[in-house]
Amino acid sequence: MPTIRQLPIGLVNKIAAGEVIERPASVVKEMLENSIDAGATRVELAVEGGGIELIRISDNGCGISSEQLELAVAPHATSKLQSSDDLFDVRTLGFRGEALASIAEISHLTMRSRVAENDSGFELLVKGGEKEPIRPCSGPVGTTIEVRHLFFNTPVRRKFMKTSQTEMGHVVEAFTRIALAFPHVHMTLLNNDRTLHDLLPTERWSERIRAFFGDEVADSLIAIDQKDERVAIRGYVSDPSVSRGNNRMQYLFLNGRYIRDRSLQHALGEAYRGLLMVGRMPVCFLHVDVDPKTVDVNVHPTKVEVRFEDSGAIYSRLLHSLRTKFLSSDMVARVRTPSAPEPAFADAMAPSVTSHSVSSSAGLLDWAKSNNMVSMAPVGLGGSLPDFRPYPNNGLSGFANANPVGGSPRTSSRVDDPFYSPPDMHPVSGRIGSFHGPTSLAPSGLGQLGLGPSGLGSSETDHSTDASIEFNPANDSESHATGMNSRNHEIDGAAKLVGFQIHNRYLVTQDESGMVLIDQHALHERILFEQIKNKVLSKTMEKQPLLVPETVTLSPSEAAAAIESKEMLAEIGIDIEPFGGDTVLVSSYPAMLGKMGCAEILREVLEPLMSGGKKVDARNLLDELMNMMACKAAVKAGDKLSPDEITSLLQQREHYQDTHHCPHGRPTALFFSREQLDKMFKRI
Repeated sequence: MPTIRQLPIGLVNKIAAGEVIERPASVVKEMLENSIDAGATRVELAVEGGGIELIRISDNGCGISSEQLELAVAPHATSKLQSSDDLFDVRTLGFRGEALASIAEISHLTMRSRVAENDSGFELLVKGGEKEPIRPCSGPVGTTIEVRHLFFNTPVRRKFMKTSQTEMGHVVEAFTRIALAFPHVHMTLLNNDRTLHDLLPTERWSERIRAFFGDEVADSLIAIDQKDERVAIRGYVSDPSVSRGNNRMQYLFLNGRYIRDRSLQHALGEAYRGLLMVGRMPVCFLHVDVDPKTVDVNVHPTKVEVRFEDSGAIYSRLLHSLRTKFLSSDMVARVRTPSAPEPAFADAMAPSVTSHSVSSSAGLLDWAKSNNMVSMAPVGLGGSLPDFRPYPNNGLSGFANANPVGGSPRTSSRVDDPFYSPPDMHPVSGRIGSFHGPTSLAPSGLGQLGLGPSGLGSSETDHSTDASIEFNPANDSESHATGMNSRNHEIDGAAKLVGFQIHNRYLVTQDESGMVLIDQHALHERILFEQIKNKVLSKTMEKQPLLVPETVTLSPSEAAAAIESKEMLAEIGIDIEPFGGDTVLVSSYPAMLGKMGCAEILREVLEPLMSGGKKVDARNLLDELMNMMACKAAVKAGDKLSPDEITSLLQQREHYQDTHHCPHGRPTALFFSREQLDKMFKRI
């Protein structure tokens, strides 16, 4: 019969080390957290050999007195908990009291520390858990800890370490998480005596983000600052033009602690639904602040996972904050001008013309039209225009009193201050679901728009200066202010813009701020999706009833999925009944898909229903079905549009939310500012 005995303290520490100290980066994380908890305003991390040979962390925190040095490396000894009640109100990064004891058990640890009350410090050496006598040493106020020969007495763990470059990558990530969470702390990282990061303290979180991730990410940030009585969320998310194939750049900090939480990551994904392509994930840097009493941080030894008392409220707050911000933000994709040195002869070769009106390019566009490269349509800012109906009887119509094509109801929200409180902004399209139904547009002749003989403007009128609304480029504060003011006034009905088609797939238009290149299929797909969504929500989806119901024979799995989802199919206009065996009876289908056969429509919508045998969330499934319908009904690349169709499509762009991206996450338009165009043509 086996004997029960208490494990020796050395073995206990080695077991704890196996849980807490997975690799050198784990040591870095634990010791950096101790430095922050000690009130340090300056922390230096030096690493050699990927952290296997040396990890040294020096801080200017409160220090440890000589009487407590030995206790600091004892198991389950900490200054951060006074009673069991404190475990449910944790306000520090560390609290378990295992880290230093575990590290000292599997390495050569040297700890030097000095408190402000003493003229000198004290040093403690621990080799594999064996302590040497404490002795005096010199040094500034604070603590320095050196960890050498990590895992020297646990060869199995050391054998599984990766290369020094790989381990250094994990160390840098651990450093990054702490440095991002505490931008007011001066953080320095050295690798083999070479400085990788020297981050001065800053009040602007975006500056620290830029230091780690560069201009591309920093320039795409959208500020978030929302709070209620339960939770406060502040920080940044990227616009859809910057995304990643994984979630490694989703930095979530709960009360200053870096965490990973599937619920919050799912909320991020939901907020970006329709803005990112499948497989792409958003970038975020967010602080979530809640009452420490409402969260359990004692779930995992590494303290990366937590448990919320009311996770639903935090999920809803994050999702609502992001979606509200996106509705009031200009999300149109902007072309980034590559920075390249200009040739020395650029100025000498540049023509002396300083500006061009729209009419000055009429010759080029007339030539393009004569060669069947473009289809031109004037876009008026007032008056009645025909509805965009690429297919007859699609049951979908446009809207009267359209906004200007070039304008955008959203406003730029890229700011540098994470504590910036954005003003109340009211998007033209309002909240989701605020649409009150379509209004058909009465046809009218294009001659009523008052354009010149060329269709692009006459020589007397310079339309490049007529438009009174701007796109406001992302980094141009003056243009931003002008654009905001112009949106608050009625548009002059005399102002005219031009839209035309190139290669039967792209639409080109312009405003006073620049040029917009539009993907006709992506834009029409988004417009149809929004129309379908509104009709589904209001239960007014147009159906095409069949005089004689049609039978469709399916596979057994398809038939089972169809019958099980009968009510959901009815929401999008497909009415079916079982007809025996694997056959179903289709009595009606969506009117907008009139060009497709019943069997084809049904099999198309059953694809997402199957989903590899997994149960699918009803809302996700309904979105997929609406996406499919919009994609099938939208104009395709290669479809030649009439001038009236171009006009109506461009007008409807301003009446819906999220028209900057199609339902699959592809951008519908690219914006070129005048400054970018001038730069590309060497005018500046």
